[in-house]
Amino acid sequence: MLDERKAAILQAVVEEYIETAQPVGSSAVASAAPVKVSSATIRSDMATLEAEGYLHQPHTSAGRVPTDKGYRHFVDAVGQASLGRPDSRKVNEFFRQMRGEIEDLMRDTAGLLSRLTDYAAVVVDHSAEAAAVRSFQLVSLTPDVALAVVVLATGVIEKHTIEWDAPVDGDDIDRISAVVAEAFDGRVLTEPDPLAPTGADHLDVMARSVVEVVSGQPVDPDRVYVDGASRVVGSFDAVDTVSQVLTILEQQLVVVSLMGDVLERGQSVAIGAETGVEPLEECSVVVSPYEIDGEAAGSIAVLGPTRMNYPQAMAAVAVVSRQLGRRLSEG
Repeated sequence: MLDERKAAILQAVVEEYIETAQPVGSSAVASAAPVKVSSATIRSDMATLEAEGYLHQPHTSAGRVPTDKGYRHFVDAVGQASLGRPDSRKVNEFFRQMRGEIEDLMRDTAGLLSRLTDYAAVVVDHSAEAAAVRSFQLVSLTPDVALAVVVLATGVIEKHTIEWDAPVDGDDIDRISAVVAEAFDGRVLTEPDPLAPTGADHLDVMARSVVEVVSGQPVDPDRVYVDGASRVVGSFDAVDTVSQVLTILEQQLVVVSLMGDVLERGQSVAIGAETGVEPLEECSVVVSPYEIDGEAAGSIAVLGPTRMNYPQAMAAVAVVSRQLGRRLSEG
């Protein structure tokens, strides 16, 4: 544990480095730290912080920069800030006006979060697999082809093409649609109720085939929406780092696993090597889950450099996840 003075000095170094991206010297700390001590004392304490692994001196004559350990102490000590009033208004207005299908909402939410933080934003929706069916409709496209349209409680719309062995008229399509809709009503796709009889054996067979197609092709439980990948490019000097970060953002399975791992550890922030992903050792991730009707439904995150503005990023992620969950619960 750091004493109050060293903690204040470390906080000053972290905040200054986040702001300037330049190594921080004792003079900058002296003008920023709330603890008023001499420059000599500050230099001595900074040397101690370096020896204890909180700071690093990139060059002999340079100031210090925070290490992952230094950032971790800062995050744990300072915590989440309040989202500024202008940004709060943007979030409220966004969700008040948002309409359309769930995919559009998720994609636009990632865009909103990226604009708020100026980092890459990720929204993961893994609620669909356990979502109840709100409605089912079988629509005839041609006499031997129909389209099964499933609307889930989360707003996700699934479509499946059904091909018949022989032409089917509109009345029979309606009878099949009615019994299949009853079987799926309020159930998850993989667990429909038993089918009621249609009154015709050949239509019962066709109805069972529809259920097999729909329930046998459950929606992807992890729909991933990424926005703002280009925003993190300017945060890194090394071209290799930029390339690696962009590659990771394209590998959605890695991103989803990382977000899940952070939440499973009971954390909301992973810093540098804490991500467990070597190409992201110069990055940090801020994650928050969101809920639909009190049930875990997905998560959102921002990814940026380790020198990200943690209090503001944590506030933005927390507010947006809460609003997203509320919006989805309303349907």
